[in-house]
Amino acid sequence: MTTPLLPQQIAPVDDRQSELTRRYLTGDHKALFGYFMALRAETDRHLASALPAVGGKPYPYGRCEEITRDLFARLAQRLQRPDCAVEQGLRAFADAGGILRSVWGVLRDQYFQNALQLGGLYVDVSNDTVVVTKPKIEILPIDACGLVPVRDLDHFRRTAQAYWGAELYANHLVPTLAPLLPILSVSPGKLAPGLQSACDYMIALMRLDRFRQAEAWLAEGPPPPEALTASFLAGVPADLHPLTGQRREEALLVCRRAQAAGCWGDDGWRNARVLDYLRLLREAGHR
Repeated sequence: MTTPLLPQQIAPVDDRQSELTRRYLTGDHKALFGYFMALRAETDRHLASALPAVGGKPYPYGRCEEITRDLFARLAQRLQRPDCAVEQGLRAFADAGGILRSVWGVLRDQYFQNALQLGGLYVDVSNDTVVVTKPKIEILPIDACGLVPVRDLDHFRRTAQAYWGAELYANHLVPTLAPLLPILSVSPGKLAPGLQSACDYMIALMRLDRFRQAEAWLAEGPPPPEALTASFLAGVPADLHPLTGQRREEALLVCRRAQAAGCWGDDGWRNARVLDYLRLLREAGHR
């Protein structure tokens, strides 16, 4: 039995995907590259003035997720009514069973990256969001791109520390979210303090082992220092605050109760927690 892919996980490229890629996508590399450059230009016009600087650096720095999401939505809309040769080829590729999906992982052991997978091709539509002088688009064979799935929570932490310069603490401050978002990160000059990681892949990874990795980090990870605790909780809705002064124990209790109740397999429970997280983001943004 084939193990289901997690959201945004790179799909294996078997013989059929290789053949579909060869048949529909690799005949005119210049046209494919030009098409994605044109889509990226549309995305830039839409996002450049709408998004604030990240870590003091203007768009597109640090905006790989937003760029990839916006461009992928534009692509999906275009493929509903393809009107150029590249779109017609992409639509035929997808109709024949070709993989066309957004992917996320660790790129070349250096940083987190969002990209697109088109069968056997890796299409990075935000290649300039770390080093802004790099080309905006990069197209490579999947097996040569260097993007790998996050293996576990330790892999995520090591990448976050290296890429974001992050200090990482156990999430003892928002216990109801701790099974899915067990880490509190602080990245001075790069990212505001926040819970990690709310991407679909990492949420699914925490559910996959029934929150055992989350539980281990909540038990063993360092607690947030008091100065961080006070400033962070000021931006958290009151109903999400810890109920007791025993914050580590409370977060662990919530995690263990979620395990016992089978919340790892409950999409409704997962979606409710994500809505709470989005509410937290809104409250923090209004401070």
